[in-house]
Amino acid sequence: MVRWALIVPLILAGTLVAIGKAAPKEDRKEEAKKDEGKGRRLIDVDAFIAEYDRNKDGSLSKEEVPEWLRYNFARIDTNKDGKLSKAELEKGVAYLHQRRRPSDVIAVLVEMSDCDECCVEELQHVYDTLRKLDTNKDGKIDTDELKAGRKQIVEERVKNVMARLDTNKDGKISKAEARGQVKEHFAELDKNQDGFIDREELLAAAMAKHEDEKKSGERREK
Repeated sequence: MVRWALIVPLILAGTLVAIGKAAPKEDRKEEAKKDEGKGRRLIDVDAFIAEYDRNKDGSLSKEEVPEWLRYNFARIDTNKDGKLSKAELEKGVAYLHQRRRPSDVIAVLVEMSDCDECCVEELQHVYDTLRKLDTNKDGKIDTDELKAGRKQIVEERVKNVMARLDTNKDGKISKAEARGQVKEHFAELDKNQDGFIDREELLAAAMAKHEDEKKSGERREK
């Protein structure tokens, strides 16, 4: 069977969305409020501290909390003292439920695949993509490399849109050539109002959309 050859690209596409929105930017405080309003206690914070507080100081350091919680440690540590107090844990209680991270898709792919050849092919694609992001070849991906990789992906996507819609190959998309969302938002994309959308206008709109989503997520976290 080759289910993973079809499913994994969809999962990875969803992962990109999750990285940008759901995982780090999800407003879990609202979830906690909803559950509290229903009379349910999400977790016993006292028991949680007792389980992981190795030095018995009444708070949890980053080294003491389980590995899956370290991902959100800074979000719970509101006073930035490097420890999670009982009060901070109670306010950030929604984060104390172990949840899948976007990167867990790799573990799912390795563990659940029913077609090893397909699995290897998809993992190789992921591996090659990450190696391309690591431009200085230090074995790590830093924020500058991530930004450069994002820009490259957006530029490639814009290139593909232009190739598909620019039927007369004049380097511009006319109203008659526009399709889908490009047609729907034509006036907005056509910044200079010349009746055409060029590569620079498409690229600027794509990058601006990402920045808007990033700022929106940051506001939800505050």
